Amino acid sequence: MKKRPGSVRIIGGKWRGRRLAVPDLHGLRPSGDRARETLFNWLQPWLRDARCADLFAGTAVLGLEAASRGAAEVILVELNRTAARSIRESLEMLGADNCRLIESDALTWLRTCEPASLDIVFIDPPFDQQLESAVLEQIRERDCLVSGGLAYVETSRDAPPVGAGEGWETVREKVLGDVRMQLLKKM
Repeated sequence: MKKRPGSVRIIGGKWRGRRLAVPDLHGLRPSGDRARETLFNWLQPWLRDARCADLFAGTAVLGLEAASRGAAEVILVELNRTAARSIRESLEMLGADNCRLIESDALTWLRTCEPASLDIVFIDPPFDQQLESAVLEQIRERDCLVSGGLAYVETSRDAPPVGAGEGWETVREKVLGDVRMQLLKKM
């Protein structure tokens, strides 16, 4: 018998309590409720009408949480076809017309990102790929974020902090369970 995929729930906003499917994929690790609650408490002053990108969408829980809480536009970037199919189903279920799925590698998509087109980016790649620094560099080079824009980076608790001295200022940082959470501001 095939194992049923799990689910993760949206914890705030207009879709509060709605569940999103979590496909059974290696490396897919949706941000937990406590981490998301902390993150969205941090982001509350900047989220309303923000233009966001969830660069390693997976289940799209970070991007959909942002849309649920008032972001104007959310781009969900996901390379894995199974995960993208699940995201598409979640978008339809929620009627999320302010969200757009891009089936692409995050670094490839960033090369097409318009300057100053985003206010907030979510960077939560599979921990074993260690792509955080490369993604932050690409965002800085392409100038995707507005001045003072925010990047949320989620890594393994054992990973060194990223961004400091590379055009980013650390606004908030916390280790929660197995996860290091960083909120960075573009300088």
